[in-house]
Amino acid sequence: MLSRPLLLLSRSEQVKKLVSTMPVSAGIVRSYVPGESTQSVVEASAQQVEAGLRVSLDFLGEDTLDAEQADATVAAYLEVLDQLAARGLTRMAEVSVKLSAIGQALPDQGHKIALENARTICRAARNAGTTVTLDMEDHTTTDATLATLRELRKDFPETGAVLQAYLHRTEADCRALAYEGSRVRLCKGAYNEPEEVAFQDDLDVDRSYVRCLKVLLRGQGYPMIATHDPRLVEIASTLASRYNREQGSYEFQMLYGIRPEEQKRLVEAGERVRVYIPYGQEWYGYLMRRLAERPQNLTFFLRSLISKK
Repeated sequence: MLSRPLLLLSRSEQVKKLVSTMPVSAGIVRSYVPGESTQSVVEASAQQVEAGLRVSLDFLGEDTLDAEQADATVAAYLEVLDQLAARGLTRMAEVSVKLSAIGQALPDQGHKIALENARTICRAARNAGTTVTLDMEDHTTTDATLATLRELRKDFPETGAVLQAYLHRTEADCRALAYEGSRVRLCKGAYNEPEEVAFQDDLDVDRSYVRCLKVLLRGQGYPMIATHDPRLVEIASTLASRYNREQGSYEFQMLYGIRPEEQKRLVEAGERVRVYIPYGQEWYGYLMRRLAERPQNLTFFLRSLISKK
């Protein structure tokens, strides 16, 4: 019941100002976002890698309507890739990119601008010894994002995709992308979507996730299983065994700050685990979506706002 209001709050400038100007909120922010600077996220990445985890870094920002902002986002990715390479981390670290952050929503030439910017980041990632995954956003951008993916994979076939299980179309999209060499991150989805395009009931979303997972694990690609749900993690492990998937031919993915002990357990069990680490100044919308996904965190969040400690 709290998810929709929290998603609406994610676009509230007044609430954002309150949260971002009150130091008492910093504790929960750091629980999900290690910092705003390149240095902070590279340090966080090094800590994760030292613990046996892989990482995917997301420079936060979306709905970019200014070409200069899109250019600045591209520059931020080039900088973090350079620093990751300098630290010898790129074997275990990749970057995740939202096309809306690099120009997709710009008028007239948005698709072309985002594609060229994505090519620039993909080229830098390859030169650094790593890869890029294109994040998926709300359903209105799905076709455009998949079209950009197809173009990028002509020159950068290692580029990863993201599919969201709560969309009705996703099982078919999984079939289309479950080919050799394809990397697909399967998540539930974090946007407030209408019932015409997305399952609304949690159980229906879970069932769709399992159906999609079966398609990906049966296929020839590299599934990236993005979930914190203990039951879905167990189902994924069972299905991997059923389809004779060796450890390392797929991976689990979880968000920074969520279920770290489970991440550790999976690594100790021999599984490949990647942590999605966001960073940058545009952390507010991301934080509110995480709270919407797990509304039980709201009590802790509100306490942090009024605490004097």
